[in-house]
Amino acid sequence: MELPGIRTFAGMKQIILKPGREKSLKRLHPWVFSGAIHKVNGTPSSGETIEVVSATGDFLGCGAWSPQSQMSARMWSFSDILIDRDFFRRKIENALALREPPVIDKDTTGVRLVHSESDGLPGLTVDRYGDYLVCQISSTGAEYWKDTLVEVLHELIPCKGIFERSDLSVRKKEGLRESFGLLWGEEPPEVIEINECGRKYGVDIRSGHKTGFYLDQRDSRSMVGDCSQDRDVLDCFSYTGGFAVAALAGGARHVTLLDSSGPALERAQSNILLNGIATEKYSLMEADVFQAIRKFRAENRQFDLIILDPPKFVESRNQIDKGARAYKDINMIAMQLLKPGGLLFTFSCSGHMEDALFQKIVADAAIDAHREVKILRWLSQAPDHPVIASFPEGKYLKGLMCYAL
Repeated sequence: MELPGIRTFAGMKQIILKPGREKSLKRLHPWVFSGAIHKVNGTPSSGETIEVVSATGDFLGCGAWSPQSQMSARMWSFSDILIDRDFFRRKIENALALREPPVIDKDTTGVRLVHSESDGLPGLTVDRYGDYLVCQISSTGAEYWKDTLVEVLHELIPCKGIFERSDLSVRKKEGLRESFGLLWGEEPPEVIEINECGRKYGVDIRSGHKTGFYLDQRDSRSMVGDCSQDRDVLDCFSYTGGFAVAALAGGARHVTLLDSSGPALERAQSNILLNGIATEKYSLMEADVFQAIRKFRAENRQFDLIILDPPKFVESRNQIDKGARAYKDINMIAMQLLKPGGLLFTFSCSGHMEDALFQKIVADAAIDAHREVKILRWLSQAPDHPVIASFPEGKYLKGLMCYAL
């Protein structure tokens, strides 16, 4: 059912900030934390649109109220604008326009279409896999407008179905239950085949990580492919073979896929076969990565190119030290496994791990590995995962392409 539009300064419920706490909003940062709030006028429901006002009465914008979260409001707009169906339609149209060629190759069928705050839609992520859309909703505001958002999506984007993957633990902080299943249209098949820069992948949107695939690594996968000709490659934390397929398509001599998940390796093998690659060109190894690379070091095994794309080691700020040790450990051993002139592609998807700290960790790992390492490129998420200038938190993926002497 369509929700009524709400005009600011027309009897809306308000949150009034404490003195001096309006500075981030004036810089167009979209988050309002509970500690910044002096007073709530009215009793807004979860997800309802509210005005945000400074201590001196200045209108700052309108956002979605989240009474159970430390992040009490996420801003929809910093101007006096109606938050209604047309508002969300315009936002999604703008997001789609950003993904037009040449930003995204026209033949690529796995694309992030809406990237939450960076597309002005906090708490909403929309990915396209072939003929299907996958939504993740992580905020009360996006949940409040979910029916409207789904209607707009299937009007604007030709698709067979829209599936929800809001099986996120972060929803508990918002006072929301996890949500999973079909939102509109046809049930998706068990595996959806996508094309990415000429590579083929089968994606399980029901049980795959994130919404089914790591779309954010598209450009880095292509770079690995460009560097893999005639190289022996080790793909650590290989998951469903995103980097491995790119390396093999790029002419790698041999790729070893290393992951602790048997089902993920099975999907990786299916993806390799989907691209018509001979079985002798790769090997699968189900093992704990930390233990396996130590075993490789003891056996004096070496590789021409190594990929380290681990899961998130840092979930919160109090885990930074522990996570830093884990990143340093795997990078040090990887450097010891590289042949002279070898390449290391190393990543962190931990938003709390800042770029400078990650570079320092890699530098310290090189010292402990007794290797001279040069950084050739700084890597980040693909451009369909944009970072709005006023919201640096939108940049979470960081990586380095390193050359080891």
